[in-house]
Amino acid sequence: MRYYVIAGEASGDLHGSNLIAALRVQDPQAVIRCWGGDKMQAAGATLVKHYRELAFMGFAEVIKNLPTILRNLRFCKQDIVSFRPDVLICIDYPGFNLRIAKWAHAKNIRVVYYIAPQVWAWKENRVKEMKKTIDQLLVILPFEKDFFATRWQWNVDYVGHPLVQVIDTARQVPVTAPLSDKPIVALLPGSRQQEIAKKLPVMLQVSRSFPDHQFVVAKAPGTSDAFYANLLAAYPSVKLVSDQTYALLRQASAALVTSGTATLETALFGVPQVVCYKGSWLSYQIGKRLVKVKFISLVNLIMNKALVTELIQDELNITSLTTALRELLYDKSKRSQLEQAYAQLHQLLSESGNASKQAAYLIVTQLKRSV
Repeated sequence: MRYYVIAGEASGDLHGSNLIAALRVQDPQAVIRCWGGDKMQAAGATLVKHYRELAFMGFAEVIKNLPTILRNLRFCKQDIVSFRPDVLICIDYPGFNLRIAKWAHAKNIRVVYYIAPQVWAWKENRVKEMKKTIDQLLVILPFEKDFFATRWQWNVDYVGHPLVQVIDTARQVPVTAPLSDKPIVALLPGSRQQEIAKKLPVMLQVSRSFPDHQFVVAKAPGTSDAFYANLLAAYPSVKLVSDQTYALLRQASAALVTSGTATLETALFGVPQVVCYKGSWLSYQIGKRLVKVKFISLVNLIMNKALVTELIQDELNITSLTTALRELLYDKSKRSQLEQAYAQLHQLLSESGNASKQAAYLIVTQLKRSV
């Protein structure tokens, strides 16, 4: 079978690579072409376009880069037609992928969507079109199956969260090179330069209040060393590591983490965290009027309670972040509470077994039935 897979950011590249590996087990003759990143390419897919060329964050930024986005959409459609896939697999990245899915459906191409758009948070009206254009929806958050069934009478498949297996495997690898003799505070400021430039300066200033700890920044894939050098110039004691995010989290006593997938990764490694968000003024003003969730971190959303501290926009300042970090490092009851909650989270997300294998099995099984 011929598979065309589209992911538009670093997390999609990770999950896409594991899905591609699982697809090759289910279908050894698979021919796979993709938009994604280095991991998907290493898993055996032919890489058409890297996510570095696709990632635009926030409402204002999307508007600014609209001509580039439209060019990418046209090129993607042309490439799909040339490749003639048996199935199009969209991984998250809804602004782009939902448009491609609608177009592909009109071309009688089977559409699978893996990792559903967060329509339970905003733009729920997207579901009307999704039901028409998506042949198979695979969700990774436990509450999503009930959401689609109850509100939209749509029977979708919950496969578990693919990060569980990734991180369980990573935790088994021995730590051979400790990053510091001091207790470590991990800084995960995001994967895009725009968001890093907003959040990392605040995180770095907090480091001055904790001289007994080693602060370590996880470098985002595809971001230049020069970009970080400018930000870190005034903080010679702060380390920067590349391609070692999981090794960093394994050794961290606490973490300051940008909202998104990284919050869940940090929780699955059992690291106490403060969740940070700061965007452009315009993007934030638009977003807070449209997004309808109680929390911004996946940990709090899945557990449906405020387990980890969230500092959003103006709340993300030196004073508040210093106070929150001090609580994580020195309040034993807070750390114990998080440890118990993280264990419950892990159990909830792993009930369906290996998510990537389950997703690949369902995709290939249904594809064979449809041809």
